[in-house]
Amino acid sequence: MRKVWIAYILLAVGLLVAPFAVGLMGQSWVRILDFCLLYAMLALGLNIVVGYAGLLDLGYIAFYAVGAYVMAILASPHLDIHLSAWAILPLGATLACVAGVLLGAPTLRLRGDYLAIVTLGFGEIVRLFMNNLDRPVNITNGPQGINMIDGVSLAGHDLNQGLDFAGVQGGSAYAYYYLFLALTLLTIFICVRLEDSRIGRAWMAIREDELAAKAMGINTRNIKLLAFAMGASFGGVAGGLFASFQGFVSPESFSLMESVMVLCMVVLGGMGHIGGVILGAILLTLAPEVLREVINPLQRSLFGRMVVDPENLRMLLFGLALILVMLFRPEGLWPSPRRKEELHHG
Repeated sequence: MRKVWIAYILLAVGLLVAPFAVGLMGQSWVRILDFCLLYAMLALGLNIVVGYAGLLDLGYIAFYAVGAYVMAILASPHLDIHLSAWAILPLGATLACVAGVLLGAPTLRLRGDYLAIVTLGFGEIVRLFMNNLDRPVNITNGPQGINMIDGVSLAGHDLNQGLDFAGVQGGSAYAYYYLFLALTLLTIFICVRLEDSRIGRAWMAIREDELAAKAMGINTRNIKLLAFAMGASFGGVAGGLFASFQGFVSPESFSLMESVMVLCMVVLGGMGHIGGVILGAILLTLAPEVLREVINPLQRSLFGRMVVDPENLRMLLFGLALILVMLFRPEGLWPSPRRKEELHHG
């Protein structure tokens, strides 16, 4: 126990000083660290649907969009409404939860590929809806998006003004880091409690064998709807935070590729395992930036020019990495003990 507590203390100190250590490489890396935490929250929400309940969802980014647009509409000069972010975040989570139920209700009888196609269509419908809801009444400002979104205020201090506490100063990215860190830890706590609860065990029973779960008296209809609703709520909160952090949202931020990336974070890290999902989110958020810092200078030094487009190379390496993981570690990079035993049984 003593070693465990020492490890926790060292981890806590590391998380507290992380933005200042990373900031030595530049302010942009602190923003990347913020996005690591934001995507970790998003991936943990999807893990409830995919990892716990075993429901393949390719339209999860739609709930992210709902939360972001609720924040953008109610906290910007677009409609000249400037509500507090702390009032908008629960509202965004609630509306995302309703959207999750609306998606889950018609798909209760669907499984596998059919469920994936329906959820994919739902995600695209929401994106197109946001893209075209600028007429006859301009609500979302269409493809131009909404900018100048208000930041989050904490104890009367706008986080966009940066961090200034006990002689420690930093930009807005530093201030948002600690907000995102606190909410990520809260998300982890909720997920741990859900995993060990009766509801969590019911989700896992449905994932393993829905017919057997039904025969054991589990109300599979309500439990599956609850998975969609809970996962969507996490996505709505993450979307609202994203809008405040960026100060701008547009439909292009919520494309199908974003849904695929979040799903890959869950699969690559280890479905159903909280630590694995966070690891997957961090790796897939950092990978493009690390490649950009390494591949671009390497090409210029070897060939004197850019031979391969970094974006195409990133997707090529990303696809290759997924193929290798699926071949050699189908359970993910950091799987839960139960899933590892299932895949390697016998």
